[in-house]
Amino acid sequence: MITSEDLRHLQFFADLDPAGREELALEAADVCLNAGDWLIQEGDTGAFFVLLEGLLEVSKETAGTEHVITTYQPGEAFGEVPLLLGSGAVASIRARQDSRVMRVEAPAFHALMTRSDAIASRVLRNMTRRVGDLQRLAVETPQAVTLLIGSRAEPGCSQLRDFLARNQVLFRWLDPEEPALAALIPPEVAAGPQPAVILPGGGVLIRPTLRQLAVQVGLQVHPERSEYDVIILGGGPAGLAAAVYGASEGLCTLLVEKHAPGGQAGTSSRIENYLGFPTGLSGDDLSARALRQARRFGAEVVTTREAVAVIPSAQPGQGCHVITLDGGERLQARTVIVSTGVEWRPLPLARAGELSGRGVWYGAARTEASATRGKDVYLIGGGNSAGQAAMYFSGYAERVTLLIRGPSLEASMSQYLIDQLGGKANVRVCLNCEVAALHGETHLTGLTVRHHRSDPQHLKSSVDEHIATDALFVFIGADARTEWLPEQLSRDELGYVLTGSDVSKDSWPLSRDPLLLETSVPGIFAAGDVRHNSVKRVASGVGEGSMTVALVHHYLGLQQQA
Repeated sequence: MITSEDLRHLQFFADLDPAGREELALEAADVCLNAGDWLIQEGDTGAFFVLLEGLLEVSKETAGTEHVITTYQPGEAFGEVPLLLGSGAVASIRARQDSRVMRVEAPAFHALMTRSDAIASRVLRNMTRRVGDLQRLAVETPQAVTLLIGSRAEPGCSQLRDFLARNQVLFRWLDPEEPALAALIPPEVAAGPQPAVILPGGGVLIRPTLRQLAVQVGLQVHPERSEYDVIILGGGPAGLAAAVYGASEGLCTLLVEKHAPGGQAGTSSRIENYLGFPTGLSGDDLSARALRQARRFGAEVVTTREAVAVIPSAQPGQGCHVITLDGGERLQARTVIVSTGVEWRPLPLARAGELSGRGVWYGAARTEASATRGKDVYLIGGGNSAGQAAMYFSGYAERVTLLIRGPSLEASMSQYLIDQLGGKANVRVCLNCEVAALHGETHLTGLTVRHHRSDPQHLKSSVDEHIATDALFVFIGADARTEWLPEQLSRDELGYVLTGSDVSKDSWPLSRDPLLLETSVPGIFAAGDVRHNSVKRVASGVGEGSMTVALVHHYLGLQQQA
């Protein structure tokens, strides 16, 4: 317990009157740390601290590497930067040895600042010094930047750009068709085949596969074990939540993701209705936070891998399931969580496949935003993903046109997005229309948009409009891709996985009923968009992912009782 006497012996509070010390002691928490314990981690909610005993180490992650900034000795006060800036913690603090720390929450800290000018002055001097330390770290820490060389028109280049961006790999793209950027490309690379990747250490990859690139930039592509308590298939919001909760609760956890953690939500330019983030956050930011959290708890996350087969346990409710990854690797799992989500539905038009990545893009494709600068951009779709993308591209493009098949946005888009779109002068919403044709040989050059009309006598007609554009972003819905799952695992007519009460008694092999998110195969669960009748929202995916871990524990408990 912090007492007024403790504060009296601290030089930092020498100018605080006895009543103030008594008041502060009543507000303060007495935090005891063992060597190696974290006091606070980067991004956490801030507080004001004074080290009473022990030794603390301050570190910050920069370019994927943790750098020690300084250490704190007994008597030092810290933590004022995030409180005064209104941000999360800007660095992480860990005990080097057993330590005792006084913690003061924000309201008591601000009251202390107003009570004593001398303390306020010390706090501001400390803040200035610490901000200088952070600036110096930013300047002195070399940034390991990967260079990607390739033409905008090359689909392989766009795929590599998207992969690097979504996996939080720091890179710079040099387009040889842009004279100012072409001058920065080494001659030996400029003259060779592309796309090419120049690694920070100087190595060069020519037309690498995503897995080859993943290995070279330090991503994990192979599991470390052959058996796990839970294997999570798919790294969208549901899969990431399951990984965080599974690992934090002591389960040996593996997450398998074929492209980049975050799923479709990871491509969202702005999610503004997610609980706890009043100013919104990008899908990339949410995914990166969740991924860092899962790894901190000990979850393994492998990328550029996918499951190609699941062999259920021969004894329902007992034993392990077998997961086969692409490449033939076989893993055993006491439980499995299927959270593979959905994949964008392809545009059902001639040449759509040939022009994919050459002007026709599925999802937000945020790496293409700079390419839309000063252009007319078209988006197909009336859901939230399309609305978020329209808002994002409006900051680059001359004009953004949202093409909607229906008569209004209200049935498919959140009202806050409708209001925001209405306030953008360079965003146009075109209702009752559809894209009837795509034009272009090696790259998209234009569209035929069919406008549907009804006259006063309710007679319908259509008018075709030919539009020149080289950028079309498609958000026409998504489908579950679950044909690779075993036949014992029941799905609806559209391929979505049945769980809980939706599982028929004829397909359920045990005397007990299936658990809430359990599939027709005991010990295999489904969460997120891949599940039948799921709510297609990030928050619900996170909720289902975390819920499955509680059900996994329940299932494992039943196994032990059997």
